[in-house]
Amino acid sequence: MEFSLVSKVDNKMQRINKKTWQRILKLFVHIGALLPLAVMIWDYYSGNLGADPIREITLRTGKTAIILLMLSLAVTPAHIWFGWKQIIPLRRLLGLYAFFYAALHLIIFLWLDYLLDPQLIVEALFAKRYALVGLAAFLILLPLTVTSTRVSMRRLGKRWKTLHKFVYLAGVLVVLHYFLLVKNSYTEPLIFAAILALLLLTRVKPIKLTILQWRRNIENWRVRRSLVTK
Repeated sequence: MEFSLVSKVDNKMQRINKKTWQRILKLFVHIGALLPLAVMIWDYYSGNLGADPIREITLRTGKTAIILLMLSLAVTPAHIWFGWKQIIPLRRLLGLYAFFYAALHLIIFLWLDYLLDPQLIVEALFAKRYALVGLAAFLILLPLTVTSTRVSMRRLGKRWKTLHKFVYLAGVLVVLHYFLLVKNSYTEPLIFAAILALLLLTRVKPIKLTILQWRRNIENWRVRRSLVTK
């Protein structure tokens, strides 16, 4: 009876700790994701955006969107590699923030660069390949964001997972968008491309199973070692 009661208390404490850690991690995501926006607003009012502030905020919002999207895509591979279950709930939050910055990036392009003029926007889309690729990526992210709720998951069922696999296509287009945008230095786009390639490879079934087997082998070795030391 006493053992059963202790076991229940331990389980309850573990659930509380898990929820507490998730809240802390989500708080860090909120702070980290909103910090670039806060810095950008501060720099705007302080006059620290350089000679071309529109270009500067366009680049900042775009780069932040890419980083957050990569972090969102990295959640599942990190779970595969290291077994970090506690970070899984962060995937949706990071994805929503990535879309938020992507939307800001697009609004700045359409409004501040082209004054919401349909003719100028259409001409820009066909004249500048990076703009067309970026728009394609945004249009993919849009339905993924709209259907990111639990209600949508229940309604779509198995189709939800199929739909949300398109996030990797969005990732590829975002990296391509960055490649086409820069003209001289390709260092950062190459870094993002390498990260995305690693994340995609981790999701390939044979590679995923191999990684999981490595993890099991390491965990078994640790258990055997702990028993020997005892």
